[in-house]
Amino acid sequence: MFAEVKRDREPSLWLLPVASRESRGCEVPGVQARLNRGRPGASEGAHAKRVPFLTGCSARPEGKQIPAQNHGAGRTVDLAIRSLRGCPGLLLRGGGGRPALVGSPDSAGREGAGAAEAASGPGDHGPGCAALPAPGDGGEVGGLARVPAQGFQRSGRAQAGTLGADLSVPPQNPDLDSEALLALPLPELAQKLHSGELSPEAALFTYVGKAWEVNKGTNCITSYLADCETQLCQAPRCGLLYGVPVSLKECFSYKGQNSTLGLSLNEGVPAEVDSVVVQVLKLQGAVPFVHTNVPQSMFSYDCSNPLFGQTMNPWKSSKSPGGSSGGEGALVGSGGSPLGLGTDIGGSIRFPSAFCGICGLKPTGNRLSKSGLKGCVHGQLAVQLSVGPIARDVESLALCLRALLCEDMFRLDPTVPPLPFREEVYTSSQPLRVGYYETDNYTRPSPAMKRALLETKQRLEAAGHTLVPFLPRNIPYALETLCAGGLFTDGGHSLLQNFKGDFVDSCLGDLILILKLPKWLKGLLAFLLKPLFPRLAAFLRSMRPRSARKLWKLQHETEEYRNSVIAEWRALNLDVLLTPMLGPALDLNTPGKATGAISYTVLYNCLDFPAGVVPVSTVTTEDEAQMEHYQGYFGDIWDKVLQKALKNSVGLPVAVQCVALPWQEELCLRFMREVERLMSPEKRPS
Repeated sequence: MFAEVKRDREPSLWLLPVASRESRGCEVPGVQARLNRGRPGASEGAHAKRVPFLTGCSARPEGKQIPAQNHGAGRTVDLAIRSLRGCPGLLLRGGGGRPALVGSPDSAGREGAGAAEAASGPGDHGPGCAALPAPGDGGEVGGLARVPAQGFQRSGRAQAGTLGADLSVPPQNPDLDSEALLALPLPELAQKLHSGELSPEAALFTYVGKAWEVNKGTNCITSYLADCETQLCQAPRCGLLYGVPVSLKECFSYKGQNSTLGLSLNEGVPAEVDSVVVQVLKLQGAVPFVHTNVPQSMFSYDCSNPLFGQTMNPWKSSKSPGGSSGGEGALVGSGGSPLGLGTDIGGSIRFPSAFCGICGLKPTGNRLSKSGLKGCVHGQLAVQLSVGPIARDVESLALCLRALLCEDMFRLDPTVPPLPFREEVYTSSQPLRVGYYETDNYTRPSPAMKRALLETKQRLEAAGHTLVPFLPRNIPYALETLCAGGLFTDGGHSLLQNFKGDFVDSCLGDLILILKLPKWLKGLLAFLLKPLFPRLAAFLRSMRPRSARKLWKLQHETEEYRNSVIAEWRALNLDVLLTPMLGPALDLNTPGKATGAISYTVLYNCLDFPAGVVPVSTVTTEDEAQMEHYQGYFGDIWDKVLQKALKNSVGLPVAVQCVALPWQEELCLRFMREVERLMSPEKRPS
């Protein structure tokens, strides 16, 4: 089963799955992955010999099969990576049913090949397995993964019926406390990496192991960004994020990687260059290491698609992690990444952050570069998309913005205003004048939402801040006309082009079906539904295609609405605004059937105000008991789905939303930090 292929000063194991064309994927349980053809892109330098190297690995949910015609002739393996103290281990099963392992001398000095031959016979690699030439020896290597060979041991017999080798890897550095490393707040981790107290390799390997461990329970990772090894060697030590592992929502283009958005038409179309934000992260010394899952097309605040399956909430697997940056929320929320980047056009950073008990910021639309993002709809400007950070605490968000708002960003994307991070605003301790509202009168807050808002208000007042009631005007008009009309001005035609010949994931609810209706039928249904279900009727009317003249009128109305809200804000002399945030996490597959509940978040995409969420509490038994009497304002299908989806949530995190005026991200973060300081809830799932 083992064959020696090369020897050098630091021997490595190379793993190659080879299966027959009839194979359609592994049938053993676990996390499935595909290993694409092609040699690993990392160098054979000192750094490259210590990292689990999963070239092009795309994690799949249990039970999902990978068609051979789409992903190579059955080149699949079953991967499950478990983290030990500072170094991950692997469980690999070859596509042909037996492990395809090629190795070198083990740590005891015995010849791995000889030991294997004694056990399984010379040259016996099992059906579908083959020895391979080492990289650089001239042989073409397909679907390779490299892991460190030092200290590999068989830790037990494979389970009956599954011919797999359970391989455990001891820590490379026995003195490294991986739990302590994982517990470090991002600013402290960055400081230790800068000072040399921690090595970038130690941080990366520890987080890789933790990420894959987390992935087994949440299915949040779509691919491992293999060239992170190269970035370890090239990371500028002067960068603010030197050596920091960073996870990326799958829509961030990364050279050589697919950004599928859960759509089959995007498979096999690797990016030619990194997106601007990824380039800036690398110039600041960060090490992007994984892509994370999104809902199909990203038009959902759940997180599931036909390619990679359903992502689960790390606090409770029957609950949604939120979306569309749901993979980021699950990974960061369970400690598998210290910092993630997401996007937000209706709450897609804020929902996952709130549902997973972490912090997230949606900046003003053009504060961070959007150049190089993969999307489904292009040219839609009425509702602004934003790029923003997701992390465990507010200080980590601030560090990310400090790093990104640099000359490199402004040079690589001249359309981004050259506004560096304003430290004096963020660090100010002046009392704030805070507007607040308990409900938007569109989505009734759950008992936990209302309690969290009121407790935060009371703590802020006790700390010397002034709280002033303030509710933006005419919220139903903003949601039903401006937002829905702006997002679907073409009647959904552009979005539908992405689904031709593809499956439609259930997380989207009836969205695709509704968009496919002809214009006249949407109008007729809107007319018939208006007396009983006015919200649904209003959304249907707005989702009809409109002319350029009507689009210009809609955009003008959006500008007027934004100016009117700003005028009211300034009339009250407000600094910031405190609002409820939808929570706790909804049941899986329910967000697509409770569209109205985006009201607390999408309003600030329409206004293009920066907005962030901070966890402040958890659901109590009293909150849960009060849910028995919860009823929405309208009694329609959205209210009824929401009522059911919010139940059975004791112990789940609840957040509040902090809002500021456009281009005031530092003030928004300063307010978020104050809320975090005063509330300090338990943040991580067990």
